[in-house]
Amino acid sequence: MTRGVLSENPKILIIKPSALGDICHALPVLGFLRRRFPGGHLAWLVNRSFAPLLSGQTGLDEVILFDRGAAVKGWRAGLQAWRAMSASVRAKRWDLVLDLQGLARSGLMTWITWARERWGLSDSREGSRLAYTRRILVPCGETHAVERYWLFARALGAPEKPEMSRLVLPEEAVVKAEALMEGLPRPWFVVAPGARWVTKRWPPEAFAQVVNALVRRHGGSAFLVGAPDEVELGDRLWAGLEVPNRNLTGKTSLLEMAGILSRGDLVLANDSGPLHVAVALERPVVAPFFCTKPSLTGPYGHSAGTLWTPRFCRGSLVRQCPTSMECFAELSWDTVLETANRVLGKAGAK
Repeated sequence: MTRGVLSENPKILIIKPSALGDICHALPVLGFLRRRFPGGHLAWLVNRSFAPLLSGQTGLDEVILFDRGAAVKGWRAGLQAWRAMSASVRAKRWDLVLDLQGLARSGLMTWITWARERWGLSDSREGSRLAYTRRILVPCGETHAVERYWLFARALGAPEKPEMSRLVLPEEAVVKAEALMEGLPRPWFVVAPGARWVTKRWPPEAFAQVVNALVRRHGGSAFLVGAPDEVELGDRLWAGLEVPNRNLTGKTSLLEMAGILSRGDLVLANDSGPLHVAVALERPVVAPFFCTKPSLTGPYGHSAGTLWTPRFCRGSLVRQCPTSMECFAELSWDTVLETANRVLGKAGAK
């Protein structure tokens, strides 16, 4: 299928249910589709928990929800959630469906659309490729997530390099964030010490040392953010702070956290969802990397703020470390501080 086969006003469904960072990495594809098909109907199938992040996104006509969490209530609730999602998907006759997830569940979601054109990547897993009418070739070697998803855009005539798209938040999210941050001096340093893998989590105490030094030099205050299951990490960081701060870890919704990130003069975070949300909001970031690779999931276009441990096992992609994560100590807090000062100066924060 070539770009000429689609009408000028097609119905296109993006299937990218999760995770938070991956959704941010996929935003350039949505931006291209809107530019290429200004009169088309663009929809995104996403897990209910992440849907608020797309609620203000320009260029998106419809968000279709999948309540993945319903399954924990039992098989009946899980089946009901699947049926509800299926009904929403089948309510329209899609001209093109793009499976950016590339796993068994998303492959099944793609197949049940009954769309004539169902596209996925050639390295999709868990049998999902059986659902596709076209498999887009992924080149050999390491490819950043943003560039992987951009292959769908290139198949529709986009240029080789991704054209970045900014995450747009509803105005009320920004207003609420400013209310939560009001009263503390700027610059505002937003810190997200959590990450899903233990091997990604630079110690909160090290983040605290960096923030203390930043505020001593530049003034300002710190805001700690994270999910409810990261409260312990936030408390450890908070205990080491000697500067004005607010610990909001586990106390905000996803949209409120995004609003806080959008107001940060500098965001410090591990390789995690909040990091990629900050990048999508075009905020300056500083991010230490350990077991994951910046070339695959680093802050796209923000190499100046990315640090990678010098240890030999870096980028091993392990979730449990056999050496007690000695690499954390090898990336010293003063090295991170030096990078933070440089990024902050380049951003022109006052």
